[in-house]
Amino acid sequence: MVTSDANGTGTGTIRLAVLGAGPGGYPAAFHAAERGLDVTLIDTRPQPGGVCLYEGCIPSKALLHVAKLIREARHASEWGISFGEPQIDLDQLRDWKDGVVLKMTNGLGLLRRQHHVHYQQGFGRIRDANQLNIESNGEVLPFDFDALIIATGSSAAIPRPLQLDSELVMDAAQALELPDVPDSLLVVGGGYIGLELGTVYAELGSTVTVVESLPDILSGVEHDLVRVLKRSLRSRFAETLVNTTVVSLTEVDQGIEAVLADDAGVERTETFDRVLIATGRRPNSAGLGLHRTKAHVDDHGFIVTDMQRRTAEPSIFAIGDVAGEPMLAHKATAEASVAIEAILGEPAMFRPLAVPAVIFTDPEIAWCGLSQADASAIDVEATTVSFPWAALGRASASGRNDGLTRLVIEQGSERVLGMQIVGPGAGELIGEGVLAVEMGARASDLAESIHAHPTLNESIMEAAQLFFGRSPHYVARRR
Repeated sequence: MVTSDANGTGTGTIRLAVLGAGPGGYPAAFHAAERGLDVTLIDTRPQPGGVCLYEGCIPSKALLHVAKLIREARHASEWGISFGEPQIDLDQLRDWKDGVVLKMTNGLGLLRRQHHVHYQQGFGRIRDANQLNIESNGEVLPFDFDALIIATGSSAAIPRPLQLDSELVMDAAQALELPDVPDSLLVVGGGYIGLELGTVYAELGSTVTVVESLPDILSGVEHDLVRVLKRSLRSRFAETLVNTTVVSLTEVDQGIEAVLADDAGVERTETFDRVLIATGRRPNSAGLGLHRTKAHVDDHGFIVTDMQRRTAEPSIFAIGDVAGEPMLAHKATAEASVAIEAILGEPAMFRPLAVPAVIFTDPEIAWCGLSQADASAIDVEATTVSFPWAALGRASASGRNDGLTRLVIEQGSERVLGMQIVGPGAGELIGEGVLAVEMGARASDLAESIHAHPTLNESIMEAAQLFFGRSPHYVARRR
C-alpha cells in the first residue's frame, strides 16, 4: 500500500487521475497501479490506445506493410519472378487493418482490468489543483485526485485557408479509413505523415502529388538521408513540389480544385479527386481547465513542465505530445515512468541522450542522438563516418543497396554521439545506436563487437571500422 501523496508527505494511498489513454497515458496508469496507486484512467474512447493505436502509428504501419509488399512484388520481375498486377479488395484490406487495431485495443482493455485500473469513458476538465469533472454520457461526474497526469496527445493542425468542409479533403485519420483509392491525390505537406500516407495511396494505385512550402521535404532531417528517399519517391509520386504553397481549395464537380503557388508567386490550378492535409499537429491543451491552476501553456500550446514532468501546479503533471517536442509515442511512454516515480517522491528525471526518430517510408529513415551540426552547436568537435549499403552484402543480396549508415563520433574520446540510417529496416537497426549513445560507447566498442554476416546491422560495425580506416569492404575519407 502506498503511503505518500504526490509530494511524498505520507497521507495515504495516492489517488491518481490520468487524462488520455494513449501511449503515454495507459503506460502511466499501468505502472502506477503496479506501484500501488489508486488509478483512474479517463479517455473518450471505449478502450485504451489513443490516437497512436486507433488512427495513427499502428493502422498506418499496417497499410505501409501492404504498400511495401506491393512494391516488392513489382520489383521481383527484375529477378525473374512475375506476380502480375495486384488485385486489391479494399473492403478486405480495410477490415484487416481495423482487425489489427481491434485486437490491440481489446488487449489493452484486458491489461487494464488485470492491473485493476478504473476506466472512465468521457472527457475530463480540471476544476482546481485536486478536482476535475468527467463529462460522460451527458452527465458531469466530480472526481477528486491527489495527482493528475495529463496525456491528451495532439490533433491534426490544418491551416485556416485549407479548412474546407468536404468529404474529399482528409486529415491523416480520415485517410487511414481508406474511403477509396482516388485516381489522383494531392498531399499537402512533405513531412513524415504526408510521405508515409502518400506512399500507401501511390502503391494502391493513386497518382500522388506532394506539395511542400519549404525548400525540401522532411525539413530538419539530414540531407544525405533524405536524398536516398527522394530517389525512391521519384518513381512513386507524379510530382513533389517544394517551395510551393496551396493558396486555396474549392470543391467542384470533378473533385477538389487546388490553386498552387511557387516561391515566385506563379500560380497553377489543378483538380484532384481527393486531398490529404498533412501539415503538422498541435497539442491538445485547450479546454482542459488549466487556467484554473498554476500550470501554464507556452506560445505553441505545449504544457510547460520540469524534468520530472511536473507543471507549476505541484499536483499536476504532463507527458507526451501535449508536453512538447519531439511528438513521439515512445517518448511519451518513457515520460510516463518518470512522472509516476516523481509522484512517489523518487529522484526521477527525464533526460535521455538519444530519443530515436523513425520515418516509415520505403526506404525508412531513422536517427538518434546528435548530428554533426548538433554537436557543433554545443561546441563539441565531432567527426562523421558513413558506410554505404552498396558495400553491404546483405543489402546487395536483397536488391536494396541504396542505404546508408552514419556515425557521429566525438573527436578525442571517440565516443558515439549519434547514429543516422536510411534503408529498409532502419527503424529496427536504430536501437543499437540508442544503446550506444546512452551507454557512452566508443567507436571501438562497435567496431570490435562481432555482428552476424550477412546482415544489415553489420553496417554499424563496418561504419565504426571505417572510422579507424580498416573496413574490409569500403574505403573513404572521414568528414
